[in-house]
Amino acid sequence: MSAYKEYKEVKECLTLIEEKLNWGNSQLWHNDVFIELSERIQEETKVLLSPTTLKRVWGKINYNSAPSISTLNALAQFAGFLNWRDFKNNHQQPRFSFYKKVVQSNFRVIMLSAFIIAALFLSIFSMSNNKSKTVDYSKVSFESRPITKGLPNSVVFDFDLKGVNSDNMLIQQYWDETKTIAIDKNQTQATGQYYFPGYFRAKLLIDNTIVKEHDLFIKSNGWLGTIDYNPIPKYFKEDSIKQKNGLSFSNEVLEEIKEEENPLTTTFHYVNDLGNLSGDNFELELDVKNLFPEKWGVCQKTVIIVVGTKSAYLVPFSIEGCVSEIGMMLSDVYLDGKKNDLSAFGTDFSTYEKVNIKTEDKKVNISINGIKIYTNSYANSIGEVVGVRIKFYGIGAVSNLLLTDLKGSVFLKS
Repeated sequence: MSAYKEYKEVKECLTLIEEKLNWGNSQLWHNDVFIELSERIQEETKVLLSPTTLKRVWGKINYNSAPSISTLNALAQFAGFLNWRDFKNNHQQPRFSFYKKVVQSNFRVIMLSAFIIAALFLSIFSMSNNKSKTVDYSKVSFESRPITKGLPNSVVFDFDLKGVNSDNMLIQQYWDETKTIAIDKNQTQATGQYYFPGYFRAKLLIDNTIVKEHDLFIKSNGWLGTIDYNPIPKYFKEDSIKQKNGLSFSNEVLEEIKEEENPLTTTFHYVNDLGNLSGDNFELELDVKNLFPEKWGVCQKTVIIVVGTKSAYLVPFSIEGCVSEIGMMLSDVYLDGKKNDLSAFGTDFSTYEKVNIKTEDKKVNISINGIKIYTNSYANSIGEVVGVRIKFYGIGAVSNLLLTDLKGSVFLKS
């Protein structure tokens, strides 16, 4: 994790949280610990921070950006402060340590005072409760509409903040809590920028609480190719990447990738309304080849992504010597190559290899060239399948792609 402006304060906040939890050295925390921490934070603050976000903040995942203000507010609340501003103003005297000392040395006084405090609390709570009733979030509206078809695309968010009086309001564009738009009570519209197709969940947050949310569907309009430059990718329409039996970039694109000194990915996207195809019961088969096993592309990292309306599958591959650097996601199941044996996904894609991903009743089976290499189950449905992505670290090609349900009905073929 890089030393961004508030890095020191964030580390101090995390230390307070670790003291509160008493779960041992955070350097030894694994994925399940961050899942439990996500649940604890949501229970206490009513704000959902994903396990991935928490791992980024704790430095388990390399991420160069500072946490968003909504993430910082939630962490500060969980640490015992009103919000991030309150933490920065008062963190020199950690509240948990302070309370512990006060309770130990002044227990009798505190108990005698408790009755008076309780009476005052009931009075204040009654006033606060009456005040909170004046804010009826059911009257708040929140909708969105893409401005155009294709990509890049701007999305207009329309909202009506009836009766809301807050200086902490955000629109979270999708799963990444860092992608937010600050709004104020006098606004009725805001716009967001989207550079990739996908099925997103836009959220309206008021005082760190999700008040409204809805699905936002940015379609690829057929196959779309991208060189994933940051922040703006380079686009290739279907007619320039779709060949007779599959998908490939031109030789000019290959030469462009070869000239890059820093790692770069290219992706084939197909995100569209595919009909009623359950993400828990489908079969995807495709031939995959990696075309850049040089320099920073020596690991031949390749990821096949199945996009659902609720979640996704990310199935990674690399050469055998690089499996420590890959990670898998099957809806709610996360496997880090540094903490799990993913050697079964060590595959040389110098020539076409046939990959098969079959899911039946939330049980995933993955095969290469007809040989099963992996099986696992998950709990949370990914919803309906709305897309497929094939991402290459470098550049690659795909042929004979076939997406069907378990009865053999074809939903996508290329």
